[in-house]
Amino acid sequence: MKAMIFAAGLGTRFKPWTDKHPKALALVNGKSLLQRNVEYLQLYGIKDVIINVHHFADQVTEAIQKNNGWGSNIRISDERDELLETGGGLLKAKNFFTPGEKFITCNADILTDLNIQDLVAYHNEKKALITFGVTERITSRYLLFDENDRLCGWKNTKTGETRISIPHIHYTELAYSCVVFFEYEIFRLMEEKKFSGKFSLIDVYLALDAEHPIYGYDHSGDRLVDVGKPESVPLAEAVFP
Repeated sequence: MKAMIFAAGLGTRFKPWTDKHPKALALVNGKSLLQRNVEYLQLYGIKDVIINVHHFADQVTEAIQKNNGWGSNIRISDERDELLETGGGLLKAKNFFTPGEKFITCNADILTDLNIQDLVAYHNEKKALITFGVTERITSRYLLFDENDRLCGWKNTKTGETRISIPHIHYTELAYSCVVFFEYEIFRLMEEKKFSGKFSLIDVYLALDAEHPIYGYDHSGDRLVDVGKPESVPLAEAVFP
């Protein structure tokens, strides 16, 4: 199985570090966020990894080369010309994946011990197109699910914006963990929906969920830290030695 780690972002919430460095190379107990995610994937035998780069791209590629990919076979999807967000970044990296083969993605700035084997088993049980980790935690943006854990919509509690794909009387609100398991068919579907350039994976989910099975795998209770701001680092260091 191959994996992709999204590491191209500008990291604007992580200033001043990101004024001179990519967020993916921020350290947690002496290891970069990127290294920690590479090693997380290795725990499940996943050593073929694609990493997208944009912000201080040379620093990311140099770190990978200097450390021999931390023991993984890493290939670079170069977004120096244009930052494409998660959806656009995945579509640009299409040729790195094996046709017909399932794969996984994660974000460099999220640390978790979600069990990937359990995520895959749940995905296969549901016969899903896409399955991603979710947890019960406070956030400003929630994904909305029915009683069977199928994705139905999204809402932003700060702006009040709500996007419903499958109308329902009651929804369960859960927060996105950014660890996602895909069927290879996702590339064909993105192209059919005319996705191109810069776009988010959340937009893809909401464009497809009414017609295709997309599920949330609730792993509440597992360790998870969104290392989105400098003040998140002490928490991450306490949770991930």
